Amino acid sequence: MASFRLALFVAAAALSASLIPQPYYYANICPNLELIIRSSVKQSMAESPISAPAALRLFFHDCAVQGCDASIMIVNSNGDDEWRNPDNQSLKPEGFQVILNAKAAVDSDPQCTYKVSCADIMAIAARKSVSGGPYYDVELGRYDGRVSTKASVVLPHANFTLDQLNAYFSSLGGFTQSEMIALSGKNDRSATRTPHSPHSHSACDASRHVAAMSACADHLLLPAAGLCVNPGGHTLGAADCPFFQYRIGTDPTMDPNFAAQLKSTCSSNPTSGFAFLDPSPVTFDNAYFKNLQGGKGLLGSDQVLYSDWRSRGTVDHYATYQNAFFGDFVAAMTKLGRVGVKTAATGEIRRDCRFPN
Repeated sequence: MASFRLALFVAAAALSASLIPQPYYYANICPNLELIIRSSVKQSMAESPISAPAALRLFFHDCAVQGCDASIMIVNSNGDDEWRNPDNQSLKPEGFQVILNAKAAVDSDPQCTYKVSCADIMAIAARKSVSGGPYYDVELGRYDGRVSTKASVVLPHANFTLDQLNAYFSSLGGFTQSEMIALSGKNDRSATRTPHSPHSHSACDASRHVAAMSACADHLLLPAAGLCVNPGGHTLGAADCPFFQYRIGTDPTMDPNFAAQLKSTCSSNPTSGFAFLDPSPVTFDNAYFKNLQGGKGLLGSDQVLYSDWRSRGTVDHYATYQNAFFGDFVAAMTKLGRVGVKTAATGEIRRDCRFPN
């Protein structure tokens, strides 16, 4: 069944491969768009450090399922939607709120009201969320999808081998191994968390997005049911103990001192304890790759990028040359933003990102 669903996704992505957005799509429609979103995201980041990695991960989880169409934001009354799939349950409410805040800010400008898609807002917000990382022009002109279902979610998992990661990213949008590794520098794993505690009651404020509220409640009451990944985005954030504990003392690729540190962290708090994915968890840099060189990759699908000789050279290159990583990351993010793009014929511009018009 999973392979059948993946095949359907690949076919849909191929059909939209030629629908490439343009950087200046809104120049005459909503000329202040970039400034409005930049200001809104900056405010969200000031209110909560979790906002940046949460919005970045949200973008990948959206694009990886039915394309970059903001379908991850949809709340269906019957409960059958993407964000309620177990593999999306660790998406943080702050990520959803970043998009809702930005959408409200954009629509408050009379020139822009109901003219900018949620999908494009997500793409710009993701770029802004690359804290300390490279700037790049975001291609725009996407329309929002109308469909969101649990069954459509197919994401890579934390115990994936290199072959499985390559197969997934190749089918997603024709990504090469190097592009997959570059994307791994951003934190997109569905069971990862950020330095800011998701148990904060402010994250469960009643005024928040329905999806954000439920995601928050689920994290407070239940363990995440699955761990999904996008390796290179892991230069931001952290992961909960249940998703890497199995490696402690059993994985020979893990540095012994690092394993002892993790064991101490998780033995005292096995369910809610966490560890950072790299030494600079709130900054977008190449420390993630340096960690892999030292056997300090937190998740199995992270460390395999270095333990497998076929990908080790790329990790070494990014660990040595941060600008090379930044350049390849920009190219990979641009390519990701072209996956499954909807047009006016296949999508719409939602008035409310949570509900189809």
